[in-house]
Amino acid sequence: MIRVISKLMGIIVLASFLSGCLYPDSERSQNQIPYIDQLESVQNAIDQFQADQGGLLPIKTKEGDTPIYQKYLVDFGKLVPKYMPEPPGNSFENGGVYQYVLVNVEKDPTVKVFDLRISEQINEIALKIRVNGYPPYKEALAYNVYSLDFSKIGYREAPTVKSPYTGIELPFVINGQGELFVDYRTDLYKALKEHSHHLNPGEDIRSILLDSSVFVPAYSLPYTIDANSDEPIFMTEE
Repeated sequence: MIRVISKLMGIIVLASFLSGCLYPDSERSQNQIPYIDQLESVQNAIDQFQADQGGLLPIKTKEGDTPIYQKYLVDFGKLVPKYMPEPPGNSFENGGVYQYVLVNVEKDPTVKVFDLRISEQINEIALKIRVNGYPPYKEALAYNVYSLDFSKIGYREAPTVKSPYTGIELPFVINGQGELFVDYRTDLYKALKEHSHHLNPGEDIRSILLDSSVFVPAYSLPYTIDANSDEPIFMTEE
């Protein structure tokens, strides 16, 4: 009898362990995946809001120099509850990891997202740089764009972020003002080769990443096409 009870207790403990491992992961995944239906529901709510408000958009006010792909944040406070019951489960406002933004606001306001975990990594690197006292610049990649010697601020390996477009690990770069960015050149190179486009040298080519994705290239510098090689390069002003 004792042996039977012991086996039953073992099964209960195992079941509890498995449920503790599986269900939280499942719940977390709902907050970490940009489901198309969630973006569509936000898009529909914004379209209706704009129609009702004479063209105004439900966005938060940001400073004028805010990078374009992080500038027009969706203000769910203006959409809930009239236009949708609550913010999407994967949104920052509802405990998720994605920030909902608008692109092409002048002609065709379109809902996209970016992963806030990128900003967490950038903040972590920035903190280590502040502790160090100055950025450990390594190599000049373009005018006012540099790689970093991460070993000098306590990293065994250079930190990277997984690309939302290709899944490739992307590096970080820094400018002379100490601002950190994700380097999307690998993604842009792939997109330029795989998709037809009419982009020319001197134009900002980041828009090509938006065409077939729900993501914006957050925390990025402008890029253009090299006139000689047709490859992506940093678009900088000397």
